[in-house]
Amino acid sequence: MAFTVENVKKALVLFNDRIQKNRLYLSELDTPIGDGDHGSNMARGMDAVSKEKLPEDVSGIFQAVAMKLISTVGGAAGPLYGTAFMSMAQTVKTTNNVADILAAAVKGIENIGGAKPGDKTMLDLWVPAVAALRQGKLTKAKITELVEATKPLEAHKGRASYVGKQSIGHIDPGAMSSGYLFESFLEAGVFND
Repeated sequence: MAFTVENVKKALVLFNDRIQKNRLYLSELDTPIGDGDHGSNMARGMDAVSKEKLPEDVSGIFQAVAMKLISTVGGAAGPLYGTAFMSMAQTVKTTNNVADILAAAVKGIENIGGAKPGDKTMLDLWVPAVAALRQGKLTKAKITELVEATKPLEAHKGRASYVGKQSIGHIDPGAMSSGYLFESFLEAGVFND
């Protein structure tokens, strides 16, 4: 398991495809519990990433993605995804352990957003997905299960927390888009031994 220039670039293409195909769905998920713009924001950000001439080193790619997402994605998603990729850019300089690199992204997301698992945020996908990866149990089915597991949670952070108990019964849009990212890493072969 390692991040390479090839599999990272492939994963970004796959992630962009998933985001563009599901932009309306992501915004629909965001409508009852947020601003209703998660899909359009992520689609704009990933479209910008897809037009970027990316560097030929993994750290440089992650950094370029981070800067693009921070500057083009509105709402909380830009800084959160940007910080995740920036944390990965830093960590990949010292290790190529995929789980450790993704765990660094989790720390970055926690630090900037102040959320923790159970708050109904993207962390409810990232934290258990990294744990499953460490155990060699991260599959497409597992990613879907983790996304679905955000449905019964009550939001305690972000816009969704404003609607309180009304957030229960909805998939968290950030967890859904994060699920697409992890599926893209999986499909691109990042998690292969």
